[in-house]
Amino acid sequence: MGYGVESDFGIRLVLLLAIVLLLLVSFHTIMRKWLNVERKKFLSNNYVNGKHKSIEWTIRIVTIVSLLLGYGINITRDPAHWYWFLQPWFILIIFAFVSQIVSAVMERKYAQNPNAYKVTISETIFLLILLITLFNTDFFGLI
Repeated sequence: MGYGVESDFGIRLVLLLAIVLLLLVSFHTIMRKWLNVERKKFLSNNYVNGKHKSIEWTIRIVTIVSLLLGYGINITRDPAHWYWFLQPWFILIIFAFVSQIVSAVMERKYAQNPNAYKVTISETIFLLILLITLFNTDFFGLI
């Protein structure tokens, strides 16, 4: 045991990540088949059109600037008094949520399949519920 980490921490972390990944992939597959939506390419940008692409890049640039500004502001303060809304975890969660909402809106307006936005919204809600559940249960006691 070093630096306050239990010896089986790595195994429990991998188990938790595997469970979360399995839940997310299963939910995605079920929703995609239920709503008859084509599978998107794995780890690729799935823009509906050029407008969607430019909005996504604007969100990314604002996120990077927010991360840098948040770091710059918080580093000058005592760690006990850092602003929680400038923490990287918070900024990234907001970025992911806004990005998903933008994708859903663009899919609703411009996608060929009218059900594509439903998959995006349902995945976002499922992920939000999963994250809240994980944090409220101390990661199901694994971490």
